[in-house]
Amino acid sequence: MRIANVNGRAHLLSGPGAIDIARASGGRFGPDPMDLFAHWDAFRTWAHTDGVHSSAPYRREDLGAPVPRPGQVFAIGLNYAEHAAETGLEAGPGMPSVFTKFTSSLTGPTGTVQLTGPSVDWEVELVVAIGKEAYDVAAADVWEHVAGVMVGQDFSDRDVQMSGTPPQFSLGKSYPGFGPTGPALVSLDEIAPDIPLRLRCWVNDELVQDGSTDQMIMPVPVLIERISSVCTLYPGDLVFTGTPAGVGMGRTPARYLAPGDEVRTSIDGIGEMAHILR
Repeated sequence: MRIANVNGRAHLLSGPGAIDIARASGGRFGPDPMDLFAHWDAFRTWAHTDGVHSSAPYRREDLGAPVPRPGQVFAIGLNYAEHAAETGLEAGPGMPSVFTKFTSSLTGPTGTVQLTGPSVDWEVELVVAIGKEAYDVAAADVWEHVAGVMVGQDFSDRDVQMSGTPPQFSLGKSYPGFGPTGPALVSLDEIAPDIPLRLRCWVNDELVQDGSTDQMIMPVPVLIERISSVCTLYPGDLVFTGTPAGVGMGRTPARYLAPGDEVRTSIDGIGEMAHILR
């Protein structure tokens, strides 16, 4: 199933149309996309067994962040070896490098994003949404705790990110609009967890990133095993899982986004997003 946020209401996408979940369920599940996570198992059963419902057309620009207000957002740095190398930073073998994108940065899969300076960079990422509370979960059991996956873009103001001693990541990655996700939350019955997914990012018509999830240093089950050994992950929490090589700061000379640039972010089998920088 593919769950979308259409004008602030939770919908199931069905071909070219969308089914309003609250109306189709007779109010059993609320209209707020976050309501689904409080009853995730029951919702998933209903979505797969309750039969056919009428759908209505929607516009791409009507889509918001599928998970608009997660309680926690975990973001992973340096999870692809070639990306770590291009930034001149080292990826360690132990705990992942974890920071956050504050929830005020989250936005939907289309629209405009305001540049905050001359060093705003791009990072395509697979984003995982938690469906079942997870604490100290073994890697072999992680997928049982996952609601689904989305396309993510981790816009980053590198000047802010690298300021301070030592540098801190979270603020430079958390300006308004710096955390697009979407276009829908795709459940694991549509995306086989063990099949690699191709991630790509374009700036205007130039392909700047082209990687695969099988290049992760720590695959999703290992990431969540290690995060959950410290933190409890709750239904609706998000994990941005890292970016492959090809970011602007890794180029010689460095290249960053300018007003009018369009950034397209795509993961095969999940969907594509597009944003204009202002």
